[in-house]
Amino acid sequence: MDRGGRGRISRGMLPILALQAISEYSQLDWKPPVTAGLVAANTLVYLRPGFLHDLLPSISDVYFNPHLIVQNGDLKRFLLSAFYHLSEPHLVYNMMSLLWKGVQLETMMGSLEFASMVAALLGLSQGITLLLAKSLCFFDYNTPYYYENAAGFSGVLFAMKVILNARSSDSYTYMHGLVVPSRHAAWVELILIQLFVPNVSFLGHLGGILAGILYLHLKGSHPGSDPLSSLVRNLVKFVHWPLRFVRGLLRYRPGRQTSGRTVGGSGRPARGISGVWRCSTCTYNNLEWFDVCEMCSTPRGHWGSPQARSQIHNSNPTLEELRRRRIERFGR
Repeated sequence: MDRGGRGRISRGMLPILALQAISEYSQLDWKPPVTAGLVAANTLVYLRPGFLHDLLPSISDVYFNPHLIVQNGDLKRFLLSAFYHLSEPHLVYNMMSLLWKGVQLETMMGSLEFASMVAALLGLSQGITLLLAKSLCFFDYNTPYYYENAAGFSGVLFAMKVILNARSSDSYTYMHGLVVPSRHAAWVELILIQLFVPNVSFLGHLGGILAGILYLHLKGSHPGSDPLSSLVRNLVKFVHWPLRFVRGLLRYRPGRQTSGRTVGGSGRPARGISGVWRCSTCTYNNLEWFDVCEMCSTPRGHWGSPQARSQIHNSNPTLEELRRRRIERFGR
C-alpha cells in the first residue's frame, strides 16, 4: 500500500526479522527490553496497523527535510523521522543492525543508561545532520542536502557503532569481507554504503558518526554516568535551587539582634556556626572572645566541672536573679 495508507502488507522480509529476533533472544539469559521495544516500535510505525493509523502521521509529514525544519521550526520532522522507513528492506536491514548492536550495548550498559544513550544519540545525530546541511548553504551548495527528504534509524545506528567499537577490546573487525581497524569501521561502512547503495542519506550517516564521537567525548567528561543523565541531574538541581532558597527563608525565624547575636528565635545556635559558646546558666549564645556571659555575667568555664553543674541544679537562678546579675554587669 502507499506510504500514508492504512497499513502495509509484508513482502516476506519481516518474517526473517521476526525469526532473527526470536533466535537472538532465545539464546540470552537476560532479554534486553529497550532494544526489543525499539525494534517493535519501528516495525509498528512501518506497518501502521489499523489502531495506529489515525494516531501516526504519514511519512510525507515527517520526512527529515532541513529546509522545512528550519523554516517552520518543525520538531515533528526532527524527532519522528528516525522511526519511519522507506521500504521493507530498509526497515529490516536497520532493525537487524539495531538488534545486533542494541543487545550488546544494553547488556553492557544496563537498560536505563542504554535508553538515555539512545535518546541522546537521536538528538545529537539529527541536530548535527541539520547543522551540516545548513552549513553547506554558506558555500552555495544547498542541493540536494538542504532540501532532500530522509528517514530511518541509520543515524543512531552509526552512532551506536562508534560507541560499540570504542568499547570493544578487539583492534580489528570484519567489514563486508574486509579487515579494518575497529576505530575506523564506521568510516569504512559510511564509504561502502555510499558507493554501493543508491539514494542513501550521506549527511544522515555522517551526522550519526559525529554524534557517536561527540557522545564519547561527553562521556569522558562525565565519568560514571552518561551525559544525558548528568544533564538531567544538573537541570533538576538548577530548577530546585530557588525552591531550596525560598524554603530556607521560610524556615528561618529571626529574633532580636544585640551586639551581633540573636536573642529569641529558636534559642539555639545555628548548626555549623563556629566561634559561639552557650552559657550553662541562662543558655545565652556568646561570641568566643567573651570570657563571661554577656547576659548574666557567668564565667565561661565556671560550669564545666561536675561540682559546678551540681550547683546549677541546686540553685536554679530565677529570672529576677538573672536580671540582677545583668544590671551589675553593665552598671545599670
